[in-house]
Amino acid sequence: MDTEITVIGAGVVGLATGEKLTELSAEVFIIERHPTFGQETSSRNSEVIHAGIYYPEGTLKARLCVEGKSLLYDYCSRYDIPHNKCGKLIVATTPEEIPRIESLRLSAQKNGVDLEMIDASRIAQMEPAVYGLKALYSHTTGIIDTHSLMKRFETNILNNGGHIVYGSEVTGIIKINGGYEVTVLEADNTSYSFTTRILINSGGLASDRISAIAGIKDDDLSLRFCKGEYFRVRPPKNKLITRLVYPVPCNNLEGVGIHATIETGGGLKLGPDVTYIDSGTYNYKMTPSKQELFWKSARKYLPSLEYDDLVPEMAGIRPKLQGPGEPVKDFYIREESDRGLKGFINLIGIESPGLTSCISIANYVANLIRI
Repeated sequence: MDTEITVIGAGVVGLATGEKLTELSAEVFIIERHPTFGQETSSRNSEVIHAGIYYPEGTLKARLCVEGKSLLYDYCSRYDIPHNKCGKLIVATTPEEIPRIESLRLSAQKNGVDLEMIDASRIAQMEPAVYGLKALYSHTTGIIDTHSLMKRFETNILNNGGHIVYGSEVTGIIKINGGYEVTVLEADNTSYSFTTRILINSGGLASDRISAIAGIKDDDLSLRFCKGEYFRVRPPKNKLITRLVYPVPCNNLEGVGIHATIETGGGLKLGPDVTYIDSGTYNYKMTPSKQELFWKSARKYLPSLEYDDLVPEMAGIRPKLQGPGEPVKDFYIREESDRGLKGFINLIGIESPGLTSCISIANYVANLIRI
């Protein structure tokens, strides 16, 4: 074999996995179709370190998020990654929403996450600009500079003797004796092939397509592209809050609502919303006409916010296994020996809390390799 382990995809999860595996083996290659790391979902999100509140008990999302947040905070401290364990309020702004956040608190407890229920006076004390009748206070939610995190993963991979090949898209995967032959198309339209014993599919938005290239035909693994847009809050209103502020989440967790997210650099943005788009369509175009929708949504809990305080910021795409109106679906992380593909590991549907869980996912994958 030309190499022992190959990881497809240099998003935050692929890089975290690559770093973990280079600690175990020097023969690790990471293949990324873009010119550098984290060009899709990993660089177009809220950059939140989640507590583990929203995910059904017993799921990988719940388990890996709760494990991952502690690992990620420790990693940030070790390598001086900019971050802030600022905490988060999930705010009920109507009497009808109060039972819903009480239910959310109980479900979070099943995941080992303790939330504090606070009243209107405490909300006003903590965040004077926020309106709410009651709120859940999460002490362990935070924010992170995702680019700095990915840069550190990249540096450690290279220092550990691993290799990262950018501008190379996987176009063919053939099962061979003892591993896989992988064909790659480079930016100059030339192709080459190499062999690897272990092949890890961390292709993000393209992970279902890569799985299909390897020979897995499974409609349950087809990704739904879910676009989310963000609007930035102009100064001086960008200093309205010191914590994250979330509304009561959407049904079936298609999204957690248009929330207000502070940033490590001092900014404040609103979003994302939820819009399913055609799968395979990389549409990052903003919709300026949504400004009124974002403003009306946010002013329920930030009443001093005015329409002209907002400006279009960016859009991202979530790789969901869950379609519109469907129940929440878990991460798909599996070694595919049962499908006749020994040594092929699929990571599909790695949306939120993928960033929070990136190090715990890497550990999980490393354990799969030891099977």
